[in-house]
Amino acid sequence: MVIQRWQSVMLLLAVVMMVIFCCTPLATYSPTADQLTAVYAKDAPVLFTVALLVAALLFITIFMYKNIKRQMKVTILSMVLIAATIITGIFSIYNAYPGADFVVFGGIVLLIISLILALSAYRMMKSDLRKLRSYDRLR
Repeated sequence: MVIQRWQSVMLLLAVVMMVIFCCTPLATYSPTADQLTAVYAKDAPVLFTVALLVAALLFITIFMYKNIKRQMKVTILSMVLIAATIITGIFSIYNAYPGADFVVFGGIVLLIISLILALSAYRMMKSDLRKLRSYDRLR
């Protein structure tokens, strides 16, 4: 099997980033002076569920290449959900763990990378759609 479209590669990388997000710590906090505890996405069930939903949507989007308009709509929905996950993650960490420090290369950065990858896949889909429309005009 050969992946011939770059947007499929970008969407697959976005799926991988979302799955890694579910496994990496978002922040660290110390409930006592001598104890340091990591906060994962699974500690916030809504955040974890939305992240898995986005990963599933992005994975399904890879196989929608026959209907590019629907693929673009699902990609936009995924990008909105990724942005909502970023905002929810930041607010839930600040509210649930007041003294928490975000992990620099942890979850939120992975979400931003997956958002950028999904955006670049969307732009490539838009370019393909323009190219298909120009070929239809030539017929």
